[in-house]
Amino acid sequence: MCELFAMSARHPSTVSLSLEEFSRHGGLTGPHKDGWGIAWYDERDVRLVKETHPAASSACVRFIQTNPFSSELVMSHIRRATRGPVASRNCQPFVRELGGAWHCFAHNGDLPGISQDRRLSSERFRPVGETDSEQAFCALMETLRPLWSLTSLPSLGERKQVIAQFAATLRKLGPANFLYCDGDALFAHADRRHQNDGSIGAPGMWRLARRCPAGGELAAEGLRIASDGGEQEVVLVASVPLTREGWVPLTEGETVVARQGRIQR
Repeated sequence: MCELFAMSARHPSTVSLSLEEFSRHGGLTGPHKDGWGIAWYDERDVRLVKETHPAASSACVRFIQTNPFSSELVMSHIRRATRGPVASRNCQPFVRELGGAWHCFAHNGDLPGISQDRRLSSERFRPVGETDSEQAFCALMETLRPLWSLTSLPSLGERKQVIAQFAATLRKLGPANFLYCDGDALFAHADRRHQNDGSIGAPGMWRLARRCPAGGELAAEGLRIASDGGEQEVVLVASVPLTREGWVPLTEGETVVARQGRIQR
C-alpha cells in the first residue's frame, strides 16, 4: 500500500527526508518501484517533483536530500500501483488551481466504483491519469468550487465541513486515507489501511505535534527538520509513526486540520 507524509510548520523549515526510509519503516519489503512524489509550498507557489523510478535509486531523491528545501507545508507520497500503469501522470501528489490558489492532494486506499458514483462526478476538473485517487481529487475540487468562487480564502470552518462531508462519502467506497492542502491549512483524513498483520483496519494515519526551541532540530527516521525562524511548532502526519514516541493514532473517519504548525480544534 502507498505511504503518505505531510508537515505543517509555524516557520519555514529546512526539510531533509529519505522517502525510501519512510517506505521501509512502514513494514514494506524492498523499495516501492511504482513512483514517488513530493510537493512543497514556496510562498503562494507549489514546487512539485514526481518520478516513476524507485526512490531508492533516484538521483533526484539524492539531490533533494543533499539540497534540502525550506517550506511551511510539505506533502509526500510513495506509490504502490493498484490502478493505472506506472507513469508520471499517475504519481502523487496531484495539484490543481482553484480560486487563485494551488491545491495538493494525495490518497492511500482503494475506491472501486468511483467512476460510476454520481456524487463524486466533476464538470470542471478531469483526471489526467487513470487512478481512482486522482478521480477523488477532481471530485473534491468540484465539491469545493462553490466555496472558493465566493472568496479567495473561505473560513477554516467552512472548508473543514465540506472536506469532512466529502470524506464520509468517499469512505463508503473503500479505504480513504488522504492528505489535502490549499496553501493555508493541511487537512488529513484517516480511514483504514493494510496493517502489518495483513488485516485492514484503523488506524489509517498517525500524527505528531512537536515544539522546538529556536535553532533546534527535529529528527526521525528518514527525516530531519531544522527551523529557519524562531521557536518552531510542527505537526507531522504519516501513514505510520516515524519515531517510537509521541505519535497519536487517528480514529477511523477522523479529519485533522493543521495550520502554522498547530492542530486546529
